[in-house]
Amino acid sequence: MAGMWKEFSKGLWAELPPFRLLLGLCPTLAVTTTAENGFGMGMAVVFVITLSSFLVSLIRKIIPKKVRIACYITIAASLVVSVELLMQAYAYPLYQQLGIFVPLIVVNCLILGRAEAFAGKNPVHMAVADGLGMGIGFTLSLTFLGAVRELFGTGTVFGVEIMGASFEPVKFMVAAPGAFVALGLILAGMNFLSIVQAKRRGEPVPENPSTGCHACRACAAGFKK
Repeated sequence: MAGMWKEFSKGLWAELPPFRLLLGLCPTLAVTTTAENGFGMGMAVVFVITLSSFLVSLIRKIIPKKVRIACYITIAASLVVSVELLMQAYAYPLYQQLGIFVPLIVVNCLILGRAEAFAGKNPVHMAVADGLGMGIGFTLSLTFLGAVRELFGTGTVFGVEIMGASFEPVKFMVAAPGAFVALGLILAGMNFLSIVQAKRRGEPVPENPSTGCHACRACAAGFKK
């Protein structure tokens, strides 16, 4: 259980997908004009990444290495079709707002990255814990970013009035450039927090605060191997 919790919890902070690993940035930037959109996209990713991790791990020993990426994409595509049909049946307005980014989950680097880096090399229970943690972390990230943009862009969060009638919306925040600005500020805040936490623990300050990396040369040596 301790190992499963470790794999699950890393996706909630230490390896938070869009803010730490910087994966899945396309939907992160494109659909987070509102908190509802971010939450909806995140839940779709939770469904796909958890089940794809389960299936990839389950059949990892019988997938030929030369065609493993094609197999991962096929599994993800099958699950995304299921998500599309469910959203069309039960959440059609949300499906219309998310648009092309629902089918693009198939090639989301977060889905393929977890399949290649983890699910294809670990047992089923660990792969499910990893996929679920990454999916929930991705959902929380998109919802938070969407809430920030919606709050300053329209004065609401999940459609509920927050700022009052006298508030002058910053329309820039719900436009495309606002996504980059909001994401950059969040990344800067998390990097600053990582540096503060490292200093409090008496640890060396990470060279790359986003990932907590202390020795880029060691990483490069590992890649060469």
